[in-house]
Amino acid sequence: METKRPYYYDAKDLAHFGDIGRVNKDLAASYFSYYGKAMAGGALSEREKALIALAVAHALKCPYCIDAYTSSSLEKGADEEQMSEAVHVAAAMVAGITLVHSVQMMNKIDDLSV
Repeated sequence: METKRPYYYDAKDLAHFGDIGRVNKDLAASYFSYYGKAMAGGALSEREKALIALAVAHALKCPYCIDAYTSSSLEKGADEEQMSEAVHVAAAMVAGITLVHSVQMMNKIDDLSV
């Protein structure tokens, strides 16, 4: 008998992310290697990268990532004000990206109106 979950996202699922390699270990290993290198300190600190990841998580609406990068940002020394500002930057970018596409709409209206 199938057990249905009462909701789609389950915070406990994040702990199973490593299982993505269950049927293709090589691709998962490649991803995790790349991820580890990308998230390591470099020109940007690990704290800055965690804040970027938190902002992207909000923009792309991933609750797993929001949980993970809220924790990661705090662990790496970010405070709530910095985290909130990063999320507002993401929100402003999403709004701007949506609005700038209205130029395409206006161009199409102009083309059809001529």
